[in-house]
Amino acid sequence: MTAEIVSIGTELLLGQIADTNAQAIGRMLPELGIVHLRRQAVGDNLARIVESLNLALSRSDVVFTIGGLGPTEDDLTREAIAEALGDNLLEDSKLAEKLKRIFAQRNLPWTDSQLRQARYPACCRTLDNPNGTAPGLICEKDGKTVVALPGPRTEFLPMLEGPVREFLARITDGQTIAIRTLHVVGIGEALVEEKIRELLHGENPTVAPYAHPGEVDLRIAARAPTPEEAEGMVAPVESRIREILGDSVYGADDDTLESVVLDQLRSRSETLAVAESCTGGGLGERITRVPGSSDVFLGGVISYSNELKERLLGVSPVTLKEKGAVSSECAIEMATGVRGLVGANWGISITGVAGPGGGTSSKPVGLVYVGCAGSGGATAEEHRFRGSREAIRLRAVQFALVLLRSRLLNAVRDG
Repeated sequence: MTAEIVSIGTELLLGQIADTNAQAIGRMLPELGIVHLRRQAVGDNLARIVESLNLALSRSDVVFTIGGLGPTEDDLTREAIAEALGDNLLEDSKLAEKLKRIFAQRNLPWTDSQLRQARYPACCRTLDNPNGTAPGLICEKDGKTVVALPGPRTEFLPMLEGPVREFLARITDGQTIAIRTLHVVGIGEALVEEKIRELLHGENPTVAPYAHPGEVDLRIAARAPTPEEAEGMVAPVESRIREILGDSVYGADDDTLESVVLDQLRSRSETLAVAESCTGGGLGERITRVPGSSDVFLGGVISYSNELKERLLGVSPVTLKEKGAVSSECAIEMATGVRGLVGANWGISITGVAGPGGGTSSKPVGLVYVGCAGSGGATAEEHRFRGSREAIRLRAVQFALVLLRSRLLNAVRDG
């Protein structure tokens, strides 16, 4: 069984909101053994919505629509579904009365435009919406199914995870898909592909790489009659990848690099402090996203100026004069300084030229030094990143965490 998503709303095309609802459907479908091949986004125009639905229905068994079920004139999903399926719109008198009661109970002014939410194609049945006024729809005709869901997240998710999931579980062919995503750092996408090439051409399970800034994800997917069988097919492939890539695999699925690093520190009863210049607190923010990080992360210093590097972190004025703030020497002294200032077991530092201006021939935009100081001494790495200011800052934070993880692994090996 194949599925396609049609997200409706001009705000999606204008980039005013992110389509996290389609993301939620995409995560659910493999659990039910439904193959999700395509997504569309279309603005609030009846002809274009119908065109998108006709295309989706021509190549998929189940089509999901998201949004366009409200009471205003640009909420056109019901009309578009009716036209695409060759059906008439009906008005449910009981649903209309229910809407009027809801408005009366909330002391909201009633307008007849609200009755749009009581209309639906004849082949559809409605899905109750306890968190809003617009019901969802399940429409079945000529062997095709359209599932229409409201756009607001608080209405969409309960409907998706409740009646829609139950409906889909009844109509699937009994197959399920197990997915395991491994996270890889320290080596680039091309080298990852080269190392695991033997695994990339299987049909079931499949292995697919996805690159992110400073990280590569490897998605393993297997299809089988039961979840247990599918997971049993994934397991040996995961083991083989871990065998090939070793410590480059830092975690799986919901693991994040920062959560794994914090777990490593926690297991050693050790603490961390950070000193940041060009990232302006981005590393500290990334670490403190993790609940419970306060038992490991003690704090940090944003030392944007040379004066603060000297006064707070103890960076030598000779270093700043002769080597400059963007140097391995400065990174080492920043990491060492914040470690001593805060009283942490580990200190991590970042200093560099994030751009878009400020670069020179010897120190171009994208040049970043990451320092790490621990009981075994202090080291620094040089990186030359490309891209926008934000991309450079994101990569700098990522590679600071990669360096700390590497130092922690080496400390374990060294006893």
